Amino acid sequence: MQENNYTKAVSADIFSIISQASKEINVKSYVIGGYVRDFILKRGNAKDIDVVAVGSGIELAKKVASLLPNKPKIQVFKTYGTAMLRYKDIELEFVGARKESYSEETRNPEVSEGNLEDDQNRRDFTINALAISLNKEDYGALLDPFGGIEDLEKKIIKTPLDPDITYSDDPLRMMRAIRFASQLNFKIEKSSLEAITKNAERLDIITRERIVDELNKILASPKPSVGFLLLEKTNLLERFLPELIALKGVEEVEGQKHKDNFYHTLEVVDNISKNTEDVWLRWAALLHDIGKAPTKRFHKKIGWTFHSHEFVGAKMVYKLFKRLKMPLNNKMKFVQKMVLLSSRPIVLASEVTDSAVRRLIFDAGDDVDSLMTLCEADITTKNPRKFQRYHKNFELVRTKIKEVEERDRVRNFQPPVTGEEIMKAFNLKPCREIGQIKEAIKNAILDGEIPNEHEASYQFMLKKGKELGLKLA
Repeated sequence: MQENNYTKAVSADIFSIISQASKEINVKSYVIGGYVRDFILKRGNAKDIDVVAVGSGIELAKKVASLLPNKPKIQVFKTYGTAMLRYKDIELEFVGARKESYSEETRNPEVSEGNLEDDQNRRDFTINALAISLNKEDYGALLDPFGGIEDLEKKIIKTPLDPDITYSDDPLRMMRAIRFASQLNFKIEKSSLEAITKNAERLDIITRERIVDELNKILASPKPSVGFLLLEKTNLLERFLPELIALKGVEEVEGQKHKDNFYHTLEVVDNISKNTEDVWLRWAALLHDIGKAPTKRFHKKIGWTFHSHEFVGAKMVYKLFKRLKMPLNNKMKFVQKMVLLSSRPIVLASEVTDSAVRRLIFDAGDDVDSLMTLCEADITTKNPRKFQRYHKNFELVRTKIKEVEERDRVRNFQPPVTGEEIMKAFNLKPCREIGQIKEAIKNAILDGEIPNEHEASYQFMLKKGKELGLKLA
């Protein structure tokens, strides 16, 4: 244990207060885990800080709260022996040092009291086992029993103990290893990577919600393909996203090939991640081609086709979200919409007509900008001329969208003539003809036959009603 410049990490007033509280109730306390790791990596200001007490973490939390000027409310979780409180914009979690032992059926361990060494032994990775003392006699000293500092310098993810046991005990750690590799752009140490592959089936005891939580963090990382390539390499991906694995591979028939849609998908996700932090738009990029595996066909005259893959893919999104216990709400509907419409701007780019743009704006609504971002990310050609031409075409589409939207106001379109007006004009009760007239007005506006105005729409309604054999009231 040696004191050095890590003292700067604990110069904030909150650490001084924890140190004072520890002394008053006669327990040892340490900052441990992610805060220490991120402080050393200079990853910005921490929002979550874990404090280990060699003794009762709950009692330490209560003492700290009593010493803070605002006397924050404490959340106590007796089952886990933890307590949480907020100080300014930081969430502090206090836990007593403990030992853990596992059974094969669950990742929830049997827990008993332990010392700091026991607590560091149970940590998932060496870089998360780093601790800083908050005790008066060695305040600010770094405790690094597993060489975590060296692994940070070498950019390596490694378990403190035998990786085979570590991952078998708690299989979620396999997802966490890959998530950290993706977030930090680190390598997973060879024996650790082999242990993940060996224990891949153990992931099945983990709840879908916990897996999705890690998936979202991988998707939110700067270059998500790092994580997804590792998930595929270690056979984890097939356990929860077989739809992506189905996209792998290139088939050749009569000298004609199609691209590997799995690797193409990862390129699209990386591309879109440069332009948006919206994790649901990144999900849309990840799933935009999942309909290609079930719709793939070879025709002698035209080669490989994936007809209606967007429609099939959008239906698959619902089943996928339901299986993974993801929210079946507007977020899911947004991803479905993006998948369903993902090829529309690409087709439109070859011939940018007003009517086609109006229909795109009508169908995409407020999500038209997100759709364009997805389609631009979908350009993965390595041919510089094609790349520039496609992007130039999409610039024209964006310009046309702006022009048409300002002129025709069809985003979130509502017909200028209401159903009540139609019923009144023709003395109708609710019937099929009302829907037919409203649909005809909508199509006339989107096709540019009439302007998006009430008077023009009303006159068109009278004309359409006459065609349907309706009589004016």
